[in-house]
Amino acid sequence: QVQLVESGGGLVQAGGSLRLSCAASGRTSSTYSMGWFRQALGTEREFAGAISWSSGSTYYADSVKGRFTISRDNAKNTVYLRMSSLKPEDTAVYCCASDPDGSGWYGGRISDIKVYGGWGQGTQVTVSS
Repeated sequence: QVQLVESGGGLVQAGGSLRLSCAASGRTSSTYSMGWFRQALGTEREFAGAISWSSGSTYYADSVKGRFTISRDNAKNTVYLRMSSLKPEDTAVYCCASDPDGSGWYGGRISDIKVYGGWGQGTQVTVSS
């Protein structure tokens, strides 16, 4: 199992930028992809984007496409979520999770929360208007 720890959240004004980190430890070699999800107060957790651990290819939800960028540093076992042009509706707890068997990335279920595991505790992002 892989353990994940997010960091980098905080308070930012609308239009600003923020970079979140997701540090992985444990069985990272068995991880096919990493996903970023977010959950606003009173709503269900939703998919934001994902990255293939091996190729670095990315996939984004329409709501963040063009504003969010996911990258990874294999040497540091860390995945990043760069968020720009932030809006108040981006306010949420952001979590990362791993796709341990590739069923998300290679099974056409990249945005399916059910294929992910090893959830981190999340980091709060608040965007003020």
